Amino acid sequence: MAVFTDALGRTISLPAPPERIVSLVPSLTETLFALGLEARIVGVTRFCERPPQARLKPIVGGTKNPNVERILSLKPDLVIANQEENRQEDILALEGRLPVYVTAIRTIPEALQTIEALGALTDTAERAQSLIEDIQQAWLALPTSPPLGRALYLIWRRPYMSVGRDTFTHAMLEAAGWENVCADQTRYPVLEPETMQSLQPDFVLLASEPYRFKPEHRAEIQALLPRARILHVDGAMFSWYGVRMREAFPYLKNLRQQIS
Repeated sequence: MAVFTDALGRTISLPAPPERIVSLVPSLTETLFALGLEARIVGVTRFCERPPQARLKPIVGGTKNPNVERILSLKPDLVIANQEENRQEDILALEGRLPVYVTAIRTIPEALQTIEALGALTDTAERAQSLIEDIQQAWLALPTSPPLGRALYLIWRRPYMSVGRDTFTHAMLEAAGWENVCADQTRYPVLEPETMQSLQPDFVLLASEPYRFKPEHRAEIQALLPRARILHVDGAMFSWYGVRMREAFPYLKNLRQQIS
């Protein structure tokens, strides 16, 4: 019997490495596949689209509205969840009947620790460590100087929303060398146009997700912030922790080169 403590300080007991895993976190689904666990994954959310093979797995609903009975019917011996992406009530509904391991990821070190934890949970520690080393090498190869300036990262429109200091996206912005103009706020602040103007960003990053900013939105933002440089960016590279970080750091490095 192995006992594990998750990011919320909860303990779960596993009599053996899990053979039937349900993942409620798209970025961690992708990571589980990278750990060679495809055959053991029996359920995912409809947002678990990477890698493409994940789409062939049974769907248990969305991240915010999973079908608890559907999950139970799959008889998993481990459910992977996330404090931010999944609702507390769904976790509570499952944890009394199944082992539920909850992650909480706001920083790059926490993301690496989560990969390590997944390796320990699933008896793939060696493969997890190899993945961590690949990500660390990519991270170290990312230049952080000179500073890129002040950036406003937008994740939503109508209303405009950005990211605060306690988000993984904030950590990736800092890693790339930007100063987050919303670092004095938490979570996902809603911004009025006047507030955006008062922040005086050097750059505005328009993310491709969760809201898909389109080329026509560029003019809208540029009119509001005429002195800012507007960039369309791949939102997954700033927000998907786990194996995606192996691609994200080279992406950020290339982005730095393009704007230098």
